[in-house]
Amino acid sequence: MASLQSSSQKTAAIISRPGSPEVAKIIPGLLTWLRDHNYRVIVDPETGRYNSGLEVVTRVQMAAQPLTLVVVLGGDGTLLSAARVTAAADVPLLGVNLGTLGFLTEVPPSALYPMLEAIAQDRAPVDSRSLMHCDLMRGETVLGSYLVFNDAVVNKTALARLNSYDLYIDKAFVSSYRADGMIVATPTGSTAYSLSAGGPVLMPNVAAFVITPVAPHSLTHRPLVVPDSVEIEILLRSEEEVAYLSLDGQPGLDLRDGDRVRCRRSEHKVHLLRTGTDFFQVLRAKLKWGER
Repeated sequence: MASLQSSSQKTAAIISRPGSPEVAKIIPGLLTWLRDHNYRVIVDPETGRYNSGLEVVTRVQMAAQPLTLVVVLGGDGTLLSAARVTAAADVPLLGVNLGTLGFLTEVPPSALYPMLEAIAQDRAPVDSRSLMHCDLMRGETVLGSYLVFNDAVVNKTALARLNSYDLYIDKAFVSSYRADGMIVATPTGSTAYSLSAGGPVLMPNVAAFVITPVAPHSLTHRPLVVPDSVEIEILLRSEEEVAYLSLDGQPGLDLRDGDRVRCRRSEHKVHLLRTGTDFFQVLRAKLKWGER
């Protein structure tokens, strides 16, 4: 990834959480700083509502722009969305936390300009995170292909009985699971739903995926950590045909009996600009590790 300052033509994108009053307060000063530092500025439609005369580009079109920097104003959900749509651009993201947990968007508004100055001086740490590429298969037809930053979850609906899931690693059969659902998580996603379901915490730089059953019917079924060089396939066995696939917590896609979800490491990565806080400091601060 090139230096943020190595190109004479710099383009910054701003992606914002919809309906956030804090965004309206931040935008004027942020625009001034970016323009004073010779950035062409593009914004998503949500940001465009806060200031007239801005160059508005839809999120799905942003990866086609010559981006140098993406500033994300919102919470972790906004950052997840921004990471997926800009991954192909191989551009660093600066997440400004306007949410609650802020596990990924660790920069508070008060630290925005010190971080921007660190970026201008090429001294801001960059943390590269892996992405998953997931395909939804029905027979031999690919119904959809998706980039996933946190996790892919195959789950039953609230009223359905337990489903069965057959797990394959590089086409080798692993086991059949009778459970509420199955989670395939990246190291970044290991601290999300997978952790709540009893999965392990992976450091972000670990080259692995974690597969976690949700409320399995057998006590012998435990989370499984596998190299991120493998292909993971989950085959749904649903008597009631009431299951769905959720990607990074987005609304689920309806699944049928026999549908398969295949996940592998993506060729793209997410590059997060960080404050320099180490991973375990974040765990202690956000997950309250060590508190009595």
